Amino acid sequence: MVGRTVGGARTLFERDAELSAVEAGLAALCDPAPGRRRGGLLAFAAPAGLGKTTLLAEVRSRAADRGCTVLSARGGDQEQQVAFHVARQLLQPPLAGATEADVRAALGSWYGIVGPALGLCTAQAAGQGAAPDPQGLRDGLDWVLTHVAVQHAPVVLVLDDAHWADPQSLNWLAAFAPRTDDLALLVVVAYRPDELPPSAEAFRGLPGRAGHRPLGLEPLTADAIGRLVRDRVGAHADEEFCRECWAVTAGNPFEAVELAVKVRDRGLPPDGGSVHLLRDLAAAAKGSGLVARLERLGPSTVRLAWAAAVLGTEIQPALAATVAGLGGQEAADCADRLRAARVLTGGRTLEFVHPLIATAVYRAIPGAIRVALHGKAAFAVLDAGLGPTAAARHLLETHPEEDPWVVHQLRAAAREILRAGAPEAARDCLARALREPPPPGERAAVRYELGCATQLLEPATTANHLRAALEEPIDDPELRDGIIFLLSQSLAHSDLISEAAEVVAAAARTATAPRTRLRMQAEQFMWDAFRADEPDSPGRSRRLARLADRLTGRDLTERYIIGLRAWDATLRGEPTGTVLRHAARALHGGLPWVEEGRGFEVPVLVAMTYAYADRPERAEELFAEGIADFERHGWRGAHLSFGYVLLGYVRHRCGRLAEAEELARDGLRLAERVGRGTPVQWYAVAVLAGVLVARGRAAEAAELAAGYAFAAPFPAAVTFPDAQAVHGEILLALGRREEAAAELAAVGRRLDARGMRNPGWCPWQLHLALAQAPDDPGQAARTALDAVARARQFGAPSAIGSALRVAAEVIGGPRGLDLLAEAVAHLEASPAAHELAAALVAQGTALRAAGRGGAAQALRRGLDGAVRCGADGLAGTARTELARVPAPRRPSEAGPQAAPFAAPRET
Repeated sequence: MVGRTVGGARTLFERDAELSAVEAGLAALCDPAPGRRRGGLLAFAAPAGLGKTTLLAEVRSRAADRGCTVLSARGGDQEQQVAFHVARQLLQPPLAGATEADVRAALGSWYGIVGPALGLCTAQAAGQGAAPDPQGLRDGLDWVLTHVAVQHAPVVLVLDDAHWADPQSLNWLAAFAPRTDDLALLVVVAYRPDELPPSAEAFRGLPGRAGHRPLGLEPLTADAIGRLVRDRVGAHADEEFCRECWAVTAGNPFEAVELAVKVRDRGLPPDGGSVHLLRDLAAAAKGSGLVARLERLGPSTVRLAWAAAVLGTEIQPALAATVAGLGGQEAADCADRLRAARVLTGGRTLEFVHPLIATAVYRAIPGAIRVALHGKAAFAVLDAGLGPTAAARHLLETHPEEDPWVVHQLRAAAREILRAGAPEAARDCLARALREPPPPGERAAVRYELGCATQLLEPATTANHLRAALEEPIDDPELRDGIIFLLSQSLAHSDLISEAAEVVAAAARTATAPRTRLRMQAEQFMWDAFRADEPDSPGRSRRLARLADRLTGRDLTERYIIGLRAWDATLRGEPTGTVLRHAARALHGGLPWVEEGRGFEVPVLVAMTYAYADRPERAEELFAEGIADFERHGWRGAHLSFGYVLLGYVRHRCGRLAEAEELARDGLRLAERVGRGTPVQWYAVAVLAGVLVARGRAAEAAELAAGYAFAAPFPAAVTFPDAQAVHGEILLALGRREEAAAELAAVGRRLDARGMRNPGWCPWQLHLALAQAPDDPGQAARTALDAVARARQFGAPSAIGSALRVAAEVIGGPRGLDLLAEAVAHLEASPAAHELAAALVAQGTALRAAGRGGAAQALRRGLDGAVRCGADGLAGTARTELARVPAPRRPSEAGPQAAPFAAPRET
């Protein structure tokens, strides 16, 4: 095929390969065989004017002919700063005309998360409180598009000018595109490769139907340009004329069409006598030539064209007239002239004939006039009821003039945009508001709002904004408190926990209101609890205990302090009765995981106190509540990752190792989406590595640690499990005893200095004793027995049993057997199924070595437990030891029938 007419107006030439790819994609998408429909991605990349838009029009036409649902969007040069502009074009139409009740029913629990981003509801109507994080919003958009693909299959999604799409939409689509293979959804995108923004680089390497590359569109040959020209000026155009058209346009079909139309409109003969005029005519179709041609249409028409270029795409004629300063009839006449000149097209809404024309017109507007037109456009869209977000993109293009109205509109837009889940766009609005600048009394508030917008994006920059806010005059005490709280959170999330604690400590010292001082003290206690360099940890514990013991828990601040007391008691190994009493007091009256202005750290700490105190069922209940809250609010980044990882850690402690590994991997995948080197990634790697060691896969744990640089320097925060202790455990499992001993001894020096003595929380002594035993069994015994003493003080059966097992292994002999019997008894009363299995295997091994009866029974119980837990390495050890147990010579020598392994009760 050389050429094909599309829609009776456009012609495709020399695009056989591209159309074949389209046809193959549509055929796979529309396969009638059950279960055979398959989507995918088609990407077309080419410079401007080579026919991408015409090709995509053909895609839409062919898809509609096959009965496909077609979703279509186009990026715009002037709309790149409008968050979710492309996503709205794609996903609003399927819900167009639906009532609010229908929209709520269609989106379900995602309504409050994606509704504001898609323009289907306001943030107030969504009623979700805090904004979703960017990952939660992308998950919501994934769900909506997947739902559309399933409900309206087969679906073709067409995105033109992807290089001009807003970054929020483009990042979402780039991440979603690989999933199209599993849906009846064909995504077709076109873009200019040299103008693709860095945020969309993923598109260049996405796997699609053409492999890991886009399909390129080449300039047309002289023969194709000749056909195209003759289609417009007549078959009598001679060869010399057609070849010159090809030469002056370099095979660009858009320029060739514009050139042919001008030849026809001027009535020039398409022969050799007109060849010398073609270069000037071609120049008039673009750049300065187009501008000169536009100016000949008159100043009013030029103003309307300028107004249209400022407004962008889907231009409302009345709005364009207002921006241009024209009356209704005059604007209509100007629009007719622009249509006749092939500058604009459309009726109820106006569009430029080609993006190249829109760009040329916009760039031709004198700078001062362009700024003024954007200012008029901002007023016009607000008067039209389109809201501050629509006005914001125009205000961003204006010059600062100390106008409070501009600051007000930009702040209002930022609130809407932030609630919609686009903190980057909100940041841009607020940064521009600061340059206006705001009145002195508002500057602190604007800087605070800017900090709220950048908190997830740039914690370090957020701290700078907030410090600057505190230097401004502030009359509102609540605003000052909010700035201080957010500053402490930003510092902590930047691994500057000491500074975070010092900020709230200083605020507590100067606070005059008692409740404010208490809130600041609560924040200080929290960050001090996480500080690895806390100067007076015992003193802080005493102050916390005195304060918490006299509080009643009447409000959230008091319950936070009581919850921190429960956690501190856990770290220090106070009796479990004390720990659980304070944890219950903290929860009485409610301890929400999602509360605006507060972090989720204290609810996590309270949940973990139950896990360490052998109450995993309560810990799991609390984590389930927290995870549900995170998902309901669209917090599906670091928050949800923490939830999954720590829930996996709870199950690890219970011996449910396969489930623990799955949860830890899910949490690590979420952490990857947040970014490398974040605190949640340390947690995820530590938990997953510990699970792998427990399952007998030490080499895999070491590979994981190396892949994530999980080694010194370790975080400047207290973590659970302790990262350095997990690293030492990996070294021990690999047989690198001396390195492990050095690492674990360093953990002990660090934690003992702070009074953190609970081996149920950090069992560094147990691993250290095992590392010391071959070379210094006496020291190993002392280390292990000290751990036993500490565990008895805490009182959790799992902690006592684990410490007794290690003490027995390093001491050996008859005393070791007695310690193992006691370890088994404690672990049978605990939820630590894996530790029980390990103790039984150790007991069976010791009984066999001592020639004592009962070895086989203990080993069989240990093997059964190891298999149930998914501890493959331990199961292998049990089988090896069982094979070494001599067969009994008489049934009477076999001893009493061993009880089958049963899951221990949860106390």
